[in-house]
Amino acid sequence: MKSLSEIETTTKRASRAIGFSWGIAEEIAKGVRLLELFGFPGIKSLNQYYKDRSKCNYENLTTINKDNKSNVSAFCPIILGVSFLDQIKTLEHLNKFKFQKIAFPLLFLPFLSRGSEIIGKKILLKFDKNEFLLNFNINISSNCINAKFPLIAKDVEVSFLENKDSFTDTEWKSLYKLSENTFVEETDSLKQGAAGAGLTDND
Repeated sequence: MKSLSEIETTTKRASRAIGFSWGIAEEIAKGVRLLELFGFPGIKSLNQYYKDRSKCNYENLTTINKDNKSNVSAFCPIILGVSFLDQIKTLEHLNKFKFQKIAFPLLFLPFLSRGSEIIGKKILLKFDKNEFLLNFNINISSNCINAKFPLIAKDVEVSFLENKDSFTDTEWKSLYKLSENTFVEETDSLKQGAAGAGLTDND
């Protein structure tokens, strides 16, 4: 089994060889490493993307708006991902934005995952009845773990989710009340033994 370090190093070199700058090659390598770590076919998808890239003329989207439509076959997932990270502080205020046609959407996932960590919010990606929840770059939840990923995602929606508790205030109070049973009552002996409670002044 290949180590994550091997995966990242080889991916970076291959991406530079295909024509990307060293900087973008490094971003791709981090992304593929993340996909493989989370159990997604990153190496397989990247190999197929590089085989199709030269003949498909994917569009490089550098400025992301609320609604984005490709003028050619589809958006390049790599340039789109880099643009997303570069503009994430601005995009956060949009709350939700859409794309028509992203090539190899799986390769876009790790950029969203890292973006989730940067802004401290979960990000929801939807396309073609598939959903991915990006959780602060800690994990990726999906309803299609074992499904075959499409080469082109036709209608894509990205949403920033506001942070909120998954439990009610009543449920929290109930649990907190139970936790109070572990609190220790303060006694005279505890007061005397506590830090700074000595009777002798050494100054």
